[in-house]
Amino acid sequence: MSRDMWDPEIYGRYADERSRPFFDLVARIAAEHPRQVVDVGCGSGELTAELARRWPDADVHGFDSSPAMIGKAPAGDRLSFSVGDVTRWRPERPVDVIVSNAVLQWVPEHRELLARWIDALAPGGWLAFQVPGNFDAPSHALVRELCRTKWRDRLADLAGRSPVDDPAGYLDRLTALGCRVDAWETTYLHVLAGEDAVLRWVTGTALRPMLDRLDPEEADVFLADCAALLGEAYPRRPYGTIFPFRRIFVVAQK
Repeated sequence: MSRDMWDPEIYGRYADERSRPFFDLVARIAAEHPRQVVDVGCGSGELTAELARRWPDADVHGFDSSPAMIGKAPAGDRLSFSVGDVTRWRPERPVDVIVSNAVLQWVPEHRELLARWIDALAPGGWLAFQVPGNFDAPSHALVRELCRTKWRDRLADLAGRSPVDDPAGYLDRLTALGCRVDAWETTYLHVLAGEDAVLRWVTGTALRPMLDRLDPEEADVFLADCAALLGEAYPRRPYGTIFPFRRIFVVAQK
């Protein structure tokens, strides 16, 4: 992309809801004493620091393509960060644990990358990743339709279908690479506070490619269009807005 579209402040909204799948994923990694742990697409690094706490003998490195995100990463013992491209990453030595949290949906070629990452693992090493599985939900389907209609001249090419597999697809792919695989899905019912809560959620994720392309005035109109559609699909209740969010999890041991 031509510029860094990730705003850590926007992405950091609903931090508790966004971090819950990470902890559910890491809880299923049975590595006992890994020495080298890598967080692929680490964002602003707060969750990478949790990996260092989980494995107190490990050197933990996180990298992300966004300089703004890496600029927010915390300092810590056994903890390092760098700017890097997921598609080009090749570790200098075998890695015991590779974690990728809500990143691979942005990487069209990620299915091919999985074989390379398995090769990068030490014998008995672990690969764990989770991706959103809600691309057919109204939060995405309505935006896709909007991109194909009023905004088709500017955004139609961004209205793609689901960029990820279902759990069975990943299980089949990684089993064929000789791994023992645990794959599952969970639908979280987040209760989001405030006005236009679902819009504010997707502004930090699914809408970033669209907003990156539009000038500020266009972006304001586009967000207003999205707000009208999402407000109808996800009505606000007295206690907040219910936002079902399906996630796909995979843990594989080499």
